[in-house]
Amino acid sequence: MVINTNIAALTSANNLDQSTTALNESLARLSSGSKIVNASDDPAGLAESMELNEQIGETNAGTANVSNALAFSQTQDGFLQQVSSALNQMATLATEAQDPTKSPDELADYDSQYQALVDTINSALGQNFNGTALFSANNGYVVDAGNGTTVTMSTVNPTDTTTGANLNLALAAGLTTSEAAATAQTDVQGAITELATARGNVGANEEQLTYAGNELGVLSTNLASANSTITDVDVAKESTNYAKEQILVQSGTAMLAQANQNPQSILKLLQ
Repeated sequence: MVINTNIAALTSANNLDQSTTALNESLARLSSGSKIVNASDDPAGLAESMELNEQIGETNAGTANVSNALAFSQTQDGFLQQVSSALNQMATLATEAQDPTKSPDELADYDSQYQALVDTINSALGQNFNGTALFSANNGYVVDAGNGTTVTMSTVNPTDTTTGANLNLALAAGLTTSEAAATAQTDVQGAITELATARGNVGANEEQLTYAGNELGVLSTNLASANSTITDVDVAKESTNYAKEQILVQSGTAMLAQANQNPQSILKLLQ
């Protein structure tokens, strides 16, 4: 038996220190909800989690881009629907104005209503979305959907003169005479054809964007799930581990106290 070196106490102190460290780590995991509190907990897992978080951030940003582009397309279609209603009414007016029994005053009334509808169409086609022209040669955007994915939108520009069917220029004729009304009817029919093409492009854009948004939603969910597997603590499992370490700390403290009392037995040899 020795006095200067209490091996049992040193061993107990070392075990108690390890149990205390493990208890504190378990407490940190439970309080933070994360398995990786410090980089040393899981260096490889931390690196993988950082990469996943980057991809999640890009995916969510891409989702926002797609949502904005979809809102842009839906706004386009909303205005084109108004244009469609106006064109249908104009077609009716142009047909009625070809009635030879109509007087010049009546034709003037028809023409006034017709021109008001032309102004309505021109106003609709000149609208902006957050400062961006809804209908121009430059609205065939490439939408960044994140993670290297893009969506190319078809151009929607029913006033494009290069197509040979500029919608608002095609409506220049009036209804002041039956002959002019016949020309106007032909122009309106051409404008409706051009509008149908434009709305078809809008529909195609919306379909692409909707699919892209759905895919990004699935990707974001799966990335978050993968990241959760790496970083999120299993509360039930960690609670069990915490209870174990707590008992070890308590028993270690008791055994250290007992080990410190053992050398006192040497006194009996000195009596």
